[in-house]
Amino acid sequence: MTPVQASTIPLFMKHKDVVVEAVTGSGKTLAFVIPIIERLIRRETKLRQEEIGALIISPTRELATQIHSIFQLFLSSQPEDTPTLPPPLLLVSSDQSSPAQDVQRFISTGADIVIGTPGRIEEFLLGKGRNTVNVKGLEVLVLDEADRLLDLGFQAVLSRIITYLPKQRRTGLFSATMTDADALSELVRVGLRNPARITVKVQSKKSKVGMDGTSKIIEERRTPANLKNYYVTCRPSEKIIQLTRIISNEVAKNSSHFIVYFATCACVDYFYKILPFLTESRATFYSLHGNLTPSARTRTLSAFASAPATVGNPSILLATDVAARGLDLPSVDVVIQFDPPTDTKTFSHRCGRTARAGRGGRAWILLSGREVDFVDFLNIRKIPLEKRPYLTAEAETQPPPIQDDDEKSDDPEVEAFVDKTRRILLTDRALHDQSIKAFVSFIRAYSKHEASYIFRVKDLDLIGVAKCFGLLRLPKMPELKAVAKDLWKDADVSWDCYAYANQAQETKRQRELADAATAKETGEKEHRHSDYIRQKKKNAAWSMKASKEEEREKRRDKRKAKKKWERAREVAPVMSIEGHTAGKRPHEDIQVGDEADDWAELAREEKMAKRLRQGTISQKDFDAEFADL
Repeated sequence: MTPVQASTIPLFMKHKDVVVEAVTGSGKTLAFVIPIIERLIRRETKLRQEEIGALIISPTRELATQIHSIFQLFLSSQPEDTPTLPPPLLLVSSDQSSPAQDVQRFISTGADIVIGTPGRIEEFLLGKGRNTVNVKGLEVLVLDEADRLLDLGFQAVLSRIITYLPKQRRTGLFSATMTDADALSELVRVGLRNPARITVKVQSKKSKVGMDGTSKIIEERRTPANLKNYYVTCRPSEKIIQLTRIISNEVAKNSSHFIVYFATCACVDYFYKILPFLTESRATFYSLHGNLTPSARTRTLSAFASAPATVGNPSILLATDVAARGLDLPSVDVVIQFDPPTDTKTFSHRCGRTARAGRGGRAWILLSGREVDFVDFLNIRKIPLEKRPYLTAEAETQPPPIQDDDEKSDDPEVEAFVDKTRRILLTDRALHDQSIKAFVSFIRAYSKHEASYIFRVKDLDLIGVAKCFGLLRLPKMPELKAVAKDLWKDADVSWDCYAYANQAQETKRQRELADAATAKETGEKEHRHSDYIRQKKKNAAWSMKASKEEEREKRRDKRKAKKKWERAREVAPVMSIEGHTAGKRPHEDIQVGDEADDWAELAREEKMAKRLRQGTISQKDFDAEFADL
């Protein structure tokens, strides 16, 4: 057994609640799989058809599917003379199974072990299966990647699930990055009673020169011992060049499986289209992010995991953080973080996709300018990084001396890479649209980084980022207003003739051009105004659209709060206020503060919208009235 298994399994079998923290790839999954199967097999009375004995909750469908496969492997390998357990039940979002079908599968198989994601499990226990599934016999609850499950997005769902479960159970929390504050602040809420805390640490020896010569000191790490963590400093315009050179250098060292992490789904989609044309090696690329359909994500992960290790023909998975946690991909040799994670805890999870179960591995991260301070931040979190020199085009046996960004000029190949990327984009206008979307989404994600004192948009070289993306022209967005435009030159493109490769898209574009030309010739004022409004909305900065959507969401929440407040006033009697007798409602105008102003504004907007539908006012008047909203 690994250290985490040797420490956890005996305690879990002795009816102890456990909180387990160990580095990625240390064997945490078996630390709860084995005790669960053992406890259910040792039961004196067999669970009934509608009862469940163990519940495992995972933050992502990929991790839940992986845990399910491990349970299947162990259950199918039981000796013939031992009691058999029915196959485990997997509850994740899928094109092939609805919540109602999940309940039917549970009834037909009589599963004792249920694995799934929080939303699907809540629907299974408290929704479609509330009158069917019996949890009174539940023995074990496991929260895998507990720190992620305890994030804001899952707190409410988990609270409802845990409240519904019986208190006489064993509970385990497992994660690679669960700090004392994370775990202890949530133990009461998740229902652990007198838990045993298990922390498996990785220590490394480091030489230190003292007064009496060289001595050895022991340092604690939060990454696997066999993992080599490197960082390279470069300018934003050089990041794509460094990525291709790192891949080439690692392929020369017989590395065959890579994972490259990007900040957003749009970035993954974009670079998945252009990287095959920019890399020298004959690589096979895969794309994985949260906007793909569940079936597409499953196919991609399965294809990448089963891809053969062919020298000179690497398999490269481009992914977001959906592939950062828990996934066991033992064939991964190299992890490259093209964009630093917005959540700093995710850094060690990304790196942990390699160097698993005692194997060696290398992880790289690309940093620009002020981002180098991120290295010191990670050192404080006990994640040491080693600086590597800027990779040059020439294959050198000896690495060049480390050189700061301020001391060197742009890589001479930057312009060549920009021209090459632009030639690729010019083959299809859809690629240009994707490049703009990826660029804007990256800037937006960058502005929301957890370490905001390091990752600041105002310190970021936006022109360099645009060159890295190979943009044909800069998009319209507020962040670019203060940028020196003399450092940027748009591509020479005839935009009216620049066509989509997809015939349907191109037909639609031509029709819109024809409509615009017709409107211009007719000179109809109202038509021009409507077309102007539509075009203005279409050309608005993507970041501004998102901000307006957030404002609209806030206004919708205020409407709901107002209706809830009004219903409460109608039901509950109100105490006397300024002469109003108890049991009677006070005057409707008794509202104070900003809340009253907000509701008055909402009422005014609803009234104007009603007049617009009735035709008593024009769309122009309505837009002018609420242009600031």
